[in-house]
Amino acid sequence: MNANQPFRLLGLSGSIRRNSHCTTVLETLKEKLAGKAELTIFPLNDIPPYDPDLDAENTPPAPVAMREAIGASDGLVVISPEYNYGMSGVLKNALDWASRPAMRSPVKGKPILIMTASPAFTGGVRAQHEMRETLAGMMGRVIARPQVVIASVHEKIKDGRLVDEASVTFALAAVDDLLAEIRLLHMAEGAGAEGAGA
Repeated sequence: MNANQPFRLLGLSGSIRRNSHCTTVLETLKEKLAGKAELTIFPLNDIPPYDPDLDAENTPPAPVAMREAIGASDGLVVISPEYNYGMSGVLKNALDWASRPAMRSPVKGKPILIMTASPAFTGGVRAQHEMRETLAGMMGRVIARPQVVIASVHEKIKDGRLVDEASVTFALAAVDDLLAEIRLLHMAEGAGAEGAGA
């Protein structure tokens, strides 16, 4: 990767509803990161229920495209609402598709930032444990940092963007931590390549 190129981040929103709060958070970050990183949002609307019988030679196009997008990215930003103390079924289903092939999925070793957003005062924090456990099971590299939890998110969005300054600032700081992790990995890979060629 060219050192002057911005890092490529992929955003996954666990909500597919129109005017999703979680997707709005990603859209806001995408704008705020201009020039620093490229954040592409991959919609999960067309991801079918995971079926191992389909995940062979005839894997549906949407999961294939998602896996390719994950593989091409430098890191992931994954955000979910909280449903019944866990992540959304939409997100869990997408991650099940992304976890294949076992031990060789595009998520393996990928730096990941997790976030939650909810109208509740807890901000979806209880879903973060499940998200972290699932991504760790996929051998994703979830970064260690204070949790990004956006409570009362419906009161912090206006005209399709997250406008609460404290929430935006904290989320951007989390993305900076993700980018720092990506830089460290790239430096380690570069050093390994130089050592191999010595």
